[in-house]
Amino acid sequence: MKKFLSYAVYVGLLLAALSFTSCQDEFEEINTGEEPQAIMANSSTAQLVKKTATRDGSFDNIVDGASCLDIKFPYTVEVNGLEITINKREDLKLIEEIFDALEDDENLLEILFPITITVGDFTEITVNGIGDLRELAAQCKEGGEDDDIECIDFVYPMTLFTFDVNLEQTGSVTVESDKDLRMFFGGLDENDLVSFDFPITLELFDDTKITVDSNEELARAIENAKDACDEDDDNDYNDDDFDPERFDAYLIQCPWLVKEIKRNDVDQTDQYENYLFNFKEDGTVNVKDREGLNINGTWESRVDENGAALIMEFETLVDFTLEWRVYEIDDRRIKLFNGEGNRVIMKQLCEDDKADPNTLREILRECEWVIRKVKNQGEEIDRLLGYEFKFMPEGVITLSNGVNTSEGTWAIELNEEQILVMAITMGEEPGVNFEWPVRDLKNERLKFEVEEVGYELILQRVCDDNTDDGDVPEVRNVMMGGEWIVASYTEGDENNTETFNGYSVQFMADHQITISEGGEAFGEGLWRVLRNYDQRLKVYLNFGENMPFDELTKVWTFVSAEEGRVEIKHVDEETEVITTLVFERQ
Repeated sequence: MKKFLSYAVYVGLLLAALSFTSCQDEFEEINTGEEPQAIMANSSTAQLVKKTATRDGSFDNIVDGASCLDIKFPYTVEVNGLEITINKREDLKLIEEIFDALEDDENLLEILFPITITVGDFTEITVNGIGDLRELAAQCKEGGEDDDIECIDFVYPMTLFTFDVNLEQTGSVTVESDKDLRMFFGGLDENDLVSFDFPITLELFDDTKITVDSNEELARAIENAKDACDEDDDNDYNDDDFDPERFDAYLIQCPWLVKEIKRNDVDQTDQYENYLFNFKEDGTVNVKDREGLNINGTWESRVDENGAALIMEFETLVDFTLEWRVYEIDDRRIKLFNGEGNRVIMKQLCEDDKADPNTLREILRECEWVIRKVKNQGEEIDRLLGYEFKFMPEGVITLSNGVNTSEGTWAIELNEEQILVMAITMGEEPGVNFEWPVRDLKNERLKFEVEEVGYELILQRVCDDNTDDGDVPEVRNVMMGGEWIVASYTEGDENNTETFNGYSVQFMADHQITISEGGEAFGEGLWRVLRNYDQRLKVYLNFGENMPFDELTKVWTFVSAEEGRVEIKHVDEETEVITTLVFERQ
């Protein structure tokens, strides 16, 4: 029940929810055999039902640190000095992104009160300060020991009946959600009799659906499932709370490429980048360096109350010989640390990462693809940010900024090393002329890269210009609502707002931007709002070269948009500096 039932009593709910008739003779008598279908509202089966319908508050533990409550949207937090508004669950990823960008520092998060919290029985409580929130959070049971059952869920709608002491039906109600079900039970007295309209369907944590035909089957199904999954009810939002078997299986599954390493506060990435670690089931680990030479060592793991740890030992590879704690596991990437001065980041490299040529061709032709990043011989070509590729039949490809369009050819093939590549030929735009080897293939994002010579191309899939995504058109409409000035521009601790004094911008249709000074337009650019592959809203700004706004040419993360104000932010991949940009309507 998550310890909050005393906050509300749903007086009169049953009278409002139940559908009564005036003639008791019309009610059916319930099954009175060995398995009666009516249960008392305080029975063990009823308690299991209520726990299954209890609200899970663990999804925002990165903010409130409490699994038995969650904060009602919208609310505002200050994260490492950056104020952001949380409007929905996906926005919580912004906090994690900021934390990850400054992982060597102490992360600070402050909630701006008052807030409204929702507890397990869906009661809402206003909280006016951090002391009150901590007092409520202290009542939670963490680590999966709280009352809510998350490994199985009811499939709605469902119908329930109520009965009198003579086991005659007195009413019925159809519930559409966990909230409806909890409120229904909240309006019952302990000795009231209820029953489900069987059969009912439940869904397990692995998406398996089961059907039950009686209270006994219902209770058994919930009991069998309640401990069958990891409810992730701790404050480890990076989800590195693996059990030992799962953690070992994850390490053994595929080899791991070193992407970054720091030892004793010294960056050793240049020495070890792209070393390939292959963890074996027998406790040995084979490492291939960039020349293909083999280095052998041993590994073991353990999982305790502080999370997962990986212990590696080598005779020669001493920079990896350490007990490493798991900081984060996310999308085939693992971050390890030992104290503040030691860190390793590795990326998993599996066989199924290799794309089939026909599959890649079909993916490319389905939608448009927007350039998120392009590097040519180590130089990032910002002027192409936000440009759109269209891959068409007969090997025709176009590249457009909404006004100007270049045309060329494209092909998906295997090169001499039998590596899948996308070959683009476009005479008018040499920045993309290359045989681009596929490095990362997702339905929503493609990455092509040759690290040795500094070539990189990242494309974001955009179908129908994201018009079916309600948030995207809404943000676009706000931004196209007039002329804007830069009200605030901060890079880390530096405030550089005055750089843009006297200038204004206007976001127009067809992804175009105009720049004005003193009412006279003198420059133009490209802008986009789209849903990123990781489900975050992104704002692409491209002001071209040698313009007053060219330092704003970046892919920004959307923070908030309202009448007269838009806020976005950017985390630099190399320096980890957070830049915040606020536009205000002129």
